[in-house]
Amino acid sequence: MQSSEAPTATGPTLRERAEAFFKALQDEICSALEQLDGAARFREDLWEREGGGGGRTRVIADGRVFEKGGVNFSAVHGLMPEKLAARMMPGEDRNFYATGISLVIHPRNPMVPTVHANFRYLEQGSSTWFGGGADLTPYYPYREDVIHFHRTLKAACDEHHPDYYPRFKQWCDEYFFLPHRNETRGVSGIFFDYLKADEHTDLEAIFAFVQTAGRAFLPAYLPIVERRQPEPYGETEREFQLIRRGRYVEFNLVYDRGTVFGLETRGRTESILMSLPPLAKWLYDYRPAPGSREAEAMTYFTPQDWLGLGQATA
Repeated sequence: MQSSEAPTATGPTLRERAEAFFKALQDEICSALEQLDGAARFREDLWEREGGGGGRTRVIADGRVFEKGGVNFSAVHGLMPEKLAARMMPGEDRNFYATGISLVIHPRNPMVPTVHANFRYLEQGSSTWFGGGADLTPYYPYREDVIHFHRTLKAACDEHHPDYYPRFKQWCDEYFFLPHRNETRGVSGIFFDYLKADEHTDLEAIFAFVQTAGRAFLPAYLPIVERRQPEPYGETEREFQLIRRGRYVEFNLVYDRGTVFGLETRGRTESILMSLPPLAKWLYDYRPAPGSREAEAMTYFTPQDWLGLGQATA
């Protein structure tokens, strides 16, 4: 098989095409979010990584709709720390290249969900693979919103393989889980990693799927924001939002592989930690009042078959 970084007679390499796609996707998503917010705009920081590569971080803050959000692009390379290389792809050498887009959006209105997505291309030694996904973290229960999000992602998956959605949805359930809380971070979505060429598919087919999944982000999320942004809320709803944001922080700092990868490869700290919300809250032994909307919301934070497909949950 031809190397993913070797020049071809017909055009750019897979590495170059992946990098170009992630850059374009960052532009598309930032433009759509700015238009929806109507007040705030993204601030852009260009940065270089000591050791190789760099990226562009874009952050929106104090908007009409979005209290804080970040949409990052990066393309970094160099020598991976020995312990991290052993965890990621044992047996390969430590030379790596990684490019991708990562985003987290924290809306102001508690009725609007937080959302996360990332899509990436990696090389370590002779191994090449894609990873990524998108997941939704609502604060208040609107089942139709969860169904819309999952249905949109399933349609993107189904364009490429009928097993992708059930497989990647379960993977998402298992990955975005806080063992110390015995609850999921949100209501799942899709998550995949280490998608490599094998006897059934090649890297081009996987890249085509990643492009479809990346372009599904806006139609999966924006209609939910538009529907929930006008909803009224008060201090009770705001406090519950901040408590649930605390769970988000716990996951990102303790379990998230992207955070670990970025910090251990000496990525830009400000860009890595832009996923954290501007405000969060921890109350000792918090328990929602029985029968409240907050109590109902807590029933959402467990793996569920949102589309009624009958597949096994984690």
